[in-house]
Amino acid sequence: MTIREMTIDDYEEVFALWQITSKRALSKADEKAKIESYLTRSEGMSKVAVIDGKIVGTVLASHDGRRGFIHHMAVLPDYRRNRIGHELAKSAIKAIKDQGIDKTHIFCYQNNTTGQSFWQDFGFKKREDIFVFSFNNEDVDNT
Repeated sequence: MTIREMTIDDYEEVFALWQITSKRALSKADEKAKIESYLTRSEGMSKVAVIDGKIVGTVLASHDGRRGFIHHMAVLPDYRRNRIGHELAKSAIKAIKDQGIDKTHIFCYQNNTTGQSFWQDFGFKKREDIFVFSFNNEDVDNT
């Protein structure tokens, strides 16, 4: 297995992987042009896991200058339980740390018990003292 930087040339294969693993989490933000912008702004942080020329896992990673963020960490079902997710997470967190960022956050759906278990086993701590709020910027009136 090879862990390497994700490039926009990987988009179609990665998006197909997300359709299998993360479909409920996909939005307009995951369209090719948006992902290309994301990868450019966060160069070197997002990763793919490749086995025999096939992308079997992916992680989007970035930071805002203060905190790191991980999005769409996914491994194809047939390749799980082989530490691929662990290696992807470790690689992404190292890339964030190398940028001088000392804390990383992950967003995980409440009903994604597999993901929650993975992140807790990895060492992430569930925060009970905060809530995540989201706002659809399309709801802002531009007039």
